[in-house]
Amino acid sequence: MSGSLAVRVGQWFSLVRFSHSIFALPFALAGAWLAARGRPSWTTLGWIVVAAVAARTAAMAFNRWLDAELDARNPRTRTREIPAGKLARGSVAVLAMLAAIAFVAAAFAINPLCGWCSFPVLVVLCGYSATKRFTAAAHLVLGLALGLAPLGAWLAVRGDFAGDLWVPIALAGAVLAWVAGFDLIYACQDVEFDRRAGLHSIPAKLGAARALALSRALHVATVALLAFVGVRAELSWYYFVALAVVAALLAWEQSLVRADDLSRVDLAFFTINGWVGVLYFVGLATDLALGGA
Repeated sequence: MSGSLAVRVGQWFSLVRFSHSIFALPFALAGAWLAARGRPSWTTLGWIVVAAVAARTAAMAFNRWLDAELDARNPRTRTREIPAGKLARGSVAVLAMLAAIAFVAAAFAINPLCGWCSFPVLVVLCGYSATKRFTAAAHLVLGLALGLAPLGAWLAVRGDFAGDLWVPIALAGAVLAWVAGFDLIYACQDVEFDRRAGLHSIPAKLGAARALALSRALHVATVALLAFVGVRAELSWYYFVALAVVAALLAWEQSLVRADDLSRVDLAFFTINGWVGVLYFVGLATDLALGGA
């Protein structure tokens, strides 16, 4: 690959934060593993991965397209690809449409139920980007967008709504609370800009200190819901050891940020949250493989 092509590809990957697929993908896989009580078929697993990556790409590209003018005005985001002139806004819109088509196609390839569910899911995924223009609950909508991943993966494996739905619903709720919690931390960086621009966020409305207190409460709820998943799904000590590690990581994440010191947001937001998803899935998969041994 030539240097210029590599740079161009890198810009597209950076636009959609491809590496951050690690946030949602482990929980989608967790939903699939719980539904199958182990690894699902390779075909189903492959389509789940394609659908998850395509869905996130569509959502991120749409977000960057919709927010291009806001990003250009915000000192923190003005170096993003569209405001910096690295990528054309129209090209990003095309990427969003192609990724959305790929998501729907992958969902129908899994089964008809997932296919028809993909349309309202797309509404949530892309609709999130507009919510900060009219409601401070945007953080919860983002959490819902990622929380749909384990539910979708459960339906991909099961093919219907039969069975104990409390397991995937509780897992989805845990993801919602987890994502909303860390998004509150991230949003504290933009309090002043959001207020000037008339955008809605909980930190802008309540202040960073109260927003961080709510973030902590949401992460406590995350651990509680994941514990419920373990009990309801009759998992063993492997799962709960992994959950204890996840709880410790979330506690560490919360300890890194204060209302008057947001200098370590990147460590809290990007690094630690990436490990949360991976370690949770590894613990769950290990439990389902060895817990009954």
